[in-house]
Amino acid sequence: MYTRRTFPVMGMIKWTQRYIFIFLCISLIPVFLFDVLHWKWLHLPWLPIGLLGTAVAFIAGFKNNASYDRLWESRKIWGGIVNSSRSWTTMVKDFITNDHATQPASETEFKAVHRELVHRHVAWLTALRYQLRADKPWEGHLKKKTNAKYQDAHYTIHEDETPLDTAIAPYISKKEKETVFAKGNRASQILGIQSTRLRELKQKGWIEDFRHMEMQNMIVEFYTLQGKSERIKNFPYPRQFATLNFLFVWIFIFLLPFGVMNEFEKIGTTIITEMNNHQHTDSGFFHGISHFIGMHFVWLSIPFSALISWVFYCIELIGEATENPFEGGPNDVPITNMSRGIEIDIRQLIDDTDIPAPYEWRNDIIM
Repeated sequence: MYTRRTFPVMGMIKWTQRYIFIFLCISLIPVFLFDVLHWKWLHLPWLPIGLLGTAVAFIAGFKNNASYDRLWESRKIWGGIVNSSRSWTTMVKDFITNDHATQPASETEFKAVHRELVHRHVAWLTALRYQLRADKPWEGHLKKKTNAKYQDAHYTIHEDETPLDTAIAPYISKKEKETVFAKGNRASQILGIQSTRLRELKQKGWIEDFRHMEMQNMIVEFYTLQGKSERIKNFPYPRQFATLNFLFVWIFIFLLPFGVMNEFEKIGTTIITEMNNHQHTDSGFFHGISHFIGMHFVWLSIPFSALISWVFYCIELIGEATENPFEGGPNDVPITNMSRGIEIDIRQLIDDTDIPAPYEWRNDIIM
């Protein structure tokens, strides 16, 4: 997640520099044919191109709204994970007592159980984060290309490089790790182990019936939040919409110079006409310069066409870079940073030791 108020202008230019060059070339070719080779028939009326541009703007706006909805829903889901994690830790700390115990335990034993349940929850957070950061076929082009552009713009992209089994090893036992990795959905398996452990504690009388039910409800809530995250991760923005939006933007970009070129040619003709009407009052030098500008005014359509194309394509790129909020890009939900924040928060609630420090991010990107 990018944290500064605005993106640097140079960062945006570096992000899109390859496309800027393409847009200039697309605009240059028809102008060269029109003005140098005198293919004066090579133009299109502006009205149909303007209508096409309006339609493309609506389609691109629809995609960006849908992409933002996916991003914002993901952020709300992880906001729920933050709040539920704190509630879970409070329950662990205050519900597991000797009040109804058939096998009373010491304070040290209770602290060990508190630590076990909280650490297992951290393992669940870690496993869920790794699952959400796994590559999907529709995300591959974004990680290889879009994120590379951000790196070219001096942005730091953080991805989890430690293997999952190593990352969760400090939080669960070796036997539990073997059980987790023997199944497919590791995060779900960890919650299953957590539920089984609660049943064992209830059988000892360390948790009475009502409190056990409340803690089971929290596990159900974690399953719900996990399922919502997986829904967004595993169901992409519909590819038919994304593909058509991409094609329509490029069709507009290719046709744009032919309409803009014609409009600038009309302006050049008007300049020449005005100069001829005032020829007797203007100096020869000024008249010559004005006539030259009028004759070649069409060349100004190149930067203007490139600018309009750049604006439309930036809208397309922003929607594309936002539609997958868990893939690990600079526009995504910072689940790595949030997981570490949750871990610090809940482990402090139980007075745990060896609590990790918050992540230090560079270049205003948190992941």
